[in-house]
Amino acid sequence: MATPAYFLPLGAVDGGYERFLATESAVSVWAHTMQHGAPPSALLARAVEQCSPREGMRVTRLTMEILGPIPVAEVDVRAWVERPGKRIELVAAELAALLPDGTRRVVAKASAWRIATTDTAGVALAADAPLPPVPPTTEASWDVPAGWDVGYVRTVDIRVLPESAGARHVWVRSHSAVVDGEPVTPIGTVFAVADIANGIGAQLDPAHYTFLNTDLTVDLFRLPVSEWIGLSVATSIGPDGVGMCSTVLHDEQGPIGRALQILEVRARD
Repeated sequence: MATPAYFLPLGAVDGGYERFLATESAVSVWAHTMQHGAPPSALLARAVEQCSPREGMRVTRLTMEILGPIPVAEVDVRAWVERPGKRIELVAAELAALLPDGTRRVVAKASAWRIATTDTAGVALAADAPLPPVPPTTEASWDVPAGWDVGYVRTVDIRVLPESAGARHVWVRSHSAVVDGEPVTPIGTVFAVADIANGIGAQLDPAHYTFLNTDLTVDLFRLPVSEWIGLSVATSIGPDGVGMCSTVLHDEQGPIGRALQILEVRARD
């Protein structure tokens, strides 16, 4: 079932930015005033993909740095080529919130490597084992933690697989477009769901702890060819308030890459 897009396009504005209005589909589980990490990461990935695209090059790695709460409101996004190159180039992007006085405050940044592609089908391989197929019924649905069945979480379909080797395995697909009226690209398909790994792999009760991620890095050695994205998630918690969520990403043909998130872990008062 389709749900509203994460963002409504409002057109180009000064400074080379595009303006978007975040919808209720982007709302975070941590506060109704802030966005979940997945929609803005997908919007930044969109900006990177559309920045001076070149035939035969694709995004291979994108890191989003979350600089502060991203409001569920109008946001401006722009991207530029930071380091041009014939075979490898670095693209940067930023997402800014609008302040009451009309100025902008950058709340998220991204950097991405684009690499020229060549035919290596004859030597292709994956280091990780594929996931079992997507379960055919909703009987395998994720048991959503109390209070988390809001906003973004309602836009995704999650099918749970048995745990193994300390990791949690799920299939996820989003029912929302990143931007209203636009088809979702393979890159967008990944970023529309990758940030949920932190929630899927949670080792702490969110009623007693918060564990927001400060970043998201996705490395893709292959682009996905299915709408379902598999997540094999393992989370570690350190002794000093820092955690790490490590994820193997899959499509229905096998592994496609990895994601990594650093977590700020705090006990609730």
